[in-house]
Amino acid sequence: MSVRNLDALFNPKSVAVIGASNRPGSVGSVVMKNLLAGGFAGPVMPVNPTSQAVSGVLTYPDVSKLPVPADLAVIAVPPKAVPGVINELGSQGTRAAVVLTAGLNSNTNAAGQTLQAEMTEIARKYQLRILGPNCLGMIVPGIGLNASFAHVDCLPGRIAFVSQSGGLATAVLDYAKSYGIGLSHFLSLGDICDVDFADTMDYLGSDPEVSAILLYIESIVDARAFMSAGRAAARNKPVVVVKSGRFEEGAKAAASHTGALAGADDIYDAAFRRAGMLRVFAIDELFDAVQTLARSKPLKGDRLAVLTNGGGPAVLAVDALIEQGGRLAELSESTIKALNEKMPPTWSHANPVDIIGDANGERYSQALKVLLKDNQVDAVMVMHVPTAVASVTETAAATIECCKSATRNVLTSWMGQDTVREPRRMFSDAGLPTFFTPDRAVRGFMHMVKFNRNQELLMQTPDSVPEEFTPATATARLVIQSAMASGRDMLTEAEAKAVLAAYGIPIVETQIASSPVSAVTVADSIGYPVAIKILSQDITHKSDVGGVALNLENGEEVLAAAKAMNERIARLMPEAHLGGFTVQHMARRPGAKELIVGVSCDHVFGPTIMFGQGGKAVEVIADSSVGLPPLNMALARAQVERTRIAKLLKGYRDEAPADIDAICLTLIQVSQLITDLPEIVELDINPLFADAKGVLALDARIGVAPATTTGPARLAIRPYPKELEEKVNLKEGRPIVVRPIRPEDEPAHHVFIGKLSPEDIRSRFFGLVRELPHSQMARLTQIDYDREMAFVATGLDDRNMPETLGVARAVLDIVDRSAEFAIVVRSDLKGQGLGRTLMNKLMAYAKQRGMTVMTGQVLKDNVAMIAMCERLGFVKHDIKDDDCVEVRLDLTQAG
Repeated sequence: MSVRNLDALFNPKSVAVIGASNRPGSVGSVVMKNLLAGGFAGPVMPVNPTSQAVSGVLTYPDVSKLPVPADLAVIAVPPKAVPGVINELGSQGTRAAVVLTAGLNSNTNAAGQTLQAEMTEIARKYQLRILGPNCLGMIVPGIGLNASFAHVDCLPGRIAFVSQSGGLATAVLDYAKSYGIGLSHFLSLGDICDVDFADTMDYLGSDPEVSAILLYIESIVDARAFMSAGRAAARNKPVVVVKSGRFEEGAKAAASHTGALAGADDIYDAAFRRAGMLRVFAIDELFDAVQTLARSKPLKGDRLAVLTNGGGPAVLAVDALIEQGGRLAELSESTIKALNEKMPPTWSHANPVDIIGDANGERYSQALKVLLKDNQVDAVMVMHVPTAVASVTETAAATIECCKSATRNVLTSWMGQDTVREPRRMFSDAGLPTFFTPDRAVRGFMHMVKFNRNQELLMQTPDSVPEEFTPATATARLVIQSAMASGRDMLTEAEAKAVLAAYGIPIVETQIASSPVSAVTVADSIGYPVAIKILSQDITHKSDVGGVALNLENGEEVLAAAKAMNERIARLMPEAHLGGFTVQHMARRPGAKELIVGVSCDHVFGPTIMFGQGGKAVEVIADSSVGLPPLNMALARAQVERTRIAKLLKGYRDEAPADIDAICLTLIQVSQLITDLPEIVELDINPLFADAKGVLALDARIGVAPATTTGPARLAIRPYPKELEEKVNLKEGRPIVVRPIRPEDEPAHHVFIGKLSPEDIRSRFFGLVRELPHSQMARLTQIDYDREMAFVATGLDDRNMPETLGVARAVLDIVDRSAEFAIVVRSDLKGQGLGRTLMNKLMAYAKQRGMTVMTGQVLKDNVAMIAMCERLGFVKHDIKDDDCVEVRLDLTQAG
């Protein structure tokens, strides 16, 4: 994962077409025509050994005869020729190629290596980036580049579209052009041997000319890279996703299409949510969503007011709103009173606010102004049904005028077709979201709601070390290692509960009995009533075979139940090995809800956590939500809220609410458990009782296997590295904390930037910057710990309030094993050793992450910084920039 040399792909100065052709209908012919028709300003150099010219442009017989090395090559030659062409291009200095050729993965060379693998290996040697193979190509309208064999071009715009499917991509091109939707970039990824979704999101996410990114995804291979890039991009601009293969049949079709397993759809949902993306389910919805989000204001909640001149369409809108999980706003008394004063007596006196069919622009304006002042309204949908007594353009103009000073979102739906074409144009020009039908307007509102919720989840940075509890990790690890040493891949119920108890999850004490007689002895010691369960590695669902007996009041009942259990299982499952029984005190919690907490390991995203309604009918009820670790209280609560049983847990009638905090804590404890103990590959707590007293795990299963990765590296999202926090003292004795940056540091960072001297700012940003916009400040404070690190030094000011004193940052290139640093310290703190402290911290971190080189650019007149770097072992190098030098440290030699 890297943006290295992607400039050559997305913004080339010259293009070569290898396999350019005059043969009508051939890929080489279409590509040449598209490149020439697009108006690309640089040279377009066709390579063809047999034709003198292609499309009127003189050709070159081979790559070596090109007059200048091409920044970008478009390759449309037979599969067997592709690796050799890549080698020629790389040796000539080309750094990007679009490989349109198909069949590289199904053809092999003399050594038995696939041609795709051979091509990729050669390209990597030259750091040559490849889009494809087997792709449609790419279009960048802003520079006139159409390096594709698409049947139509696209209008210039600010929306980037990236697709894994070439067939769908052409349909999207057609759709976008017919609706006048412009694109900044159009990319067909094809078989993805190199440039993938992560690379493109990295590049497009930081491109100021791109306002939103649209993705069509069939499968993801590298979850960590995808999540890291997606989270970084989504902090800057909307990222909207269509993911195919939602159901088993579709997933199989996607797998056969892409050659990669797709993974469970609910896990993809969880991943998109945590990455701050918005998932939609159709192509028209994709473009609706991105245009709605691009025009939206900050949204506080999900309460919608509907303003209409027609009752029937408003009822349809309300139905759609409730079905999609939104809420109809309850108008305040002051709003009702104000509307009573301004509206006709026959208005609806409730939400939806029906102001009657003859409503003109003035009536719409009066009603909308009142609704926009109501604090119980988060957004307003304004609808209009054409009538003979009111002008559609006058009502539209009045709505637009009202919205100019509005702080809340307003969505519009002028129903009809030809009659309302002009109002829709007016709304579009005014930057107001407008929709053909009320249900699409509601869908647009819910896009805002879901996107806003996902952005809140994106801001969450769970700690690598929990604050809510202290786990006995060594105890749990010993239990697991003992089971694995005996050759088992499943813990016994008692062992599983011991592991849960080590992480603070309340359990019912469980003991093992080897025979019916010993079960009675154990039950006598525990105290009645008891429950007994069969103990067998071969029986997954004990209740299905009569392997559970509850509410046993004395020894006679225990003995009879245990003997009957043995006889029954010997008859039903004679092959099962029986290891005895587990005996536990009968937990009686009247009114407690039965929940389930589970863990499974997805082959794409790694460990996932499931929460929902538990009990024997868990599969039938199918009420569950999936989340990705790590979790904190906010993330755990959001996961609970996504289930139907969440409403029951809040209490109803005479049922007291369950302890939601205890449920969320259990999710956090399980999250930490699977982070700390990578041997755990499967976990079920079912049932987990939950009531006002808290939670209690009645049964548990844990599956284990040798760990392939350890700790946070196993997770799709890297947690906040709390272990890197450190207390130090400056030279004057002032105590400070050096720690990784967090999203909540943004306000203090604004203050910090404001306190920097002009010279500090010039040294850090290589120019004078008065203030940084929120988008850039969010990018600096909401980092992904997998790809970069920023250490902030914080202390207390004269008023005993926390303040930021300095920051050191490193961006990691995992492929190149290099880190690029930047540092800034307040002028009034220089000479206190803070700069050196931050640099030492950054160097140690980069080395620990496996980086071999650390570099930075420093202004030549920043003598103090250069001197400090040299004292730390950096070597100064001149570069092309006259104002800067590069300092470089070999981390393999650094102490």
